[in-house]
Amino acid sequence: MSETKDSTSEKFNRARPIRVLVAKVGLDGHDRGAKVIATALRDAGMEVIYTGLRQTPEMVVNAALQEDVDAIGISILSGAHMTVLPKVFQLMKENQMNDVLLTGGGIIPEEDMKKLQSMGIGRLFALGAPTSEIAGYIKEWVKQNRSF
Repeated sequence: MSETKDSTSEKFNRARPIRVLVAKVGLDGHDRGAKVIATALRDAGMEVIYTGLRQTPEMVVNAALQEDVDAIGISILSGAHMTVLPKVFQLMKENQMNDVLLTGGGIIPEEDMKKLQSMGIGRLFALGAPTSEIAGYIKEWVKQNRSF
């Protein structure tokens, strides 16, 4: 019995699963949403590293480098998104992480999402976004931007 790659799942077309670091930056102490996203991404076949609460941008980027991730997802509910996301993005650039996606979500006004995306930050998701949409976005971005 011969089985072709075309009839198997997408994971056989990749050398390894997509690796995503999910983080909570700053004093934001609510992580239920981050845990839901982490579980959903894991269920979608990704390898997820969850950093826990109260991380600094430096801690997030260092962990992402050590874990060789394809994407970083920041969950933010505190209103500090216009400070946190650009800082993480700047640190990623300084560490030549140009082929790593920075995405995120939480309580982020649409106008701020547009400003952050114009800086080069990936798509941002509002509260209640379907987890399948988030997973699909990450998979597609990695497929188009990472080669391994």
